[in-house]
Amino acid sequence: MTREHYENFPVARLVPKSIRPYVSAVYAFARTADDLADEGWTASESTAPDGRVFTPQERVAALDAYEEQLDNAAAGRPLEEKYAWIFLALGDTIKKTGAPVQLFRDLLSAFKQDCVKLRYSTFAEVLDYCRRSANPVGRLVLILHGHASEQNFAWSDQICSALQLANFWQDVSVDIKKDGRIYVPQEDWTTFGVTEAMFSQPPATPEFRRCLKHQVDRTYAMFNEGRVLSRHLPFPLSMEIRLTWLGGQTILDKIVSRDYDTVSARPKLNGFDKVKLLQKAAFTR
Repeated sequence: MTREHYENFPVARLVPKSIRPYVSAVYAFARTADDLADEGWTASESTAPDGRVFTPQERVAALDAYEEQLDNAAAGRPLEEKYAWIFLALGDTIKKTGAPVQLFRDLLSAFKQDCVKLRYSTFAEVLDYCRRSANPVGRLVLILHGHASEQNFAWSDQICSALQLANFWQDVSVDIKKDGRIYVPQEDWTTFGVTEAMFSQPPATPEFRRCLKHQVDRTYAMFNEGRVLSRHLPFPLSMEIRLTWLGGQTILDKIVSRDYDTVSARPKLNGFDKVKLLQKAAFTR
């Protein structure tokens, strides 16, 4: 969620200057955790410490050590030098904004899960992953902007989970090649007659297309349920939220326009799409 969606949603410039340091601290925390989950080492290092590929268990261990620093920062304890620059800023952010440490723990929990889990049995399992990988980001945005409430959180959760799901359906061809991971729940493989081979053998079969249509339809419904959030927020945050859910819906639109074939290629937003998003967001409520 942290890295992938910056290509889709040009909203960073809408963040008020007064909270940009806090947003930067959260982003640095999450981006570094993302690197640890993917590689076991961070983007600030040009190569792995000893030139080797880290095992999933080693990547989880790296995230465990990273989480210890989160706990130290939240408790005001001394920090290790390696990530001190991240956790000094994050500790200050937590102290000044009241952001719950559990939201950051949830993010790390999802990153750890990505290291070891390649299949999801049910849609409920996928949503639980979204609850930890995506929803904390939206809640942190609301907290940092001073608009935290249970109702706003509920709407935000719908948008963020839908955004994560849209990315899953968008990235079918990428995830299976990179990690062998499939987020489409296996219970729906059975319902629609999908086999594992269908995820990696283009073009998409009729069974796969029907299965993905089911995923896309319920993701649209989640965006529609959460979109009301932007009506209850001031500008420019309202614009940021509109750009987010409109961007996610546009990804779904592109999947539909490909007749649900995300096995052959990954649909993505181009520059023209982003201009249209800005125009549409200005007149949508």
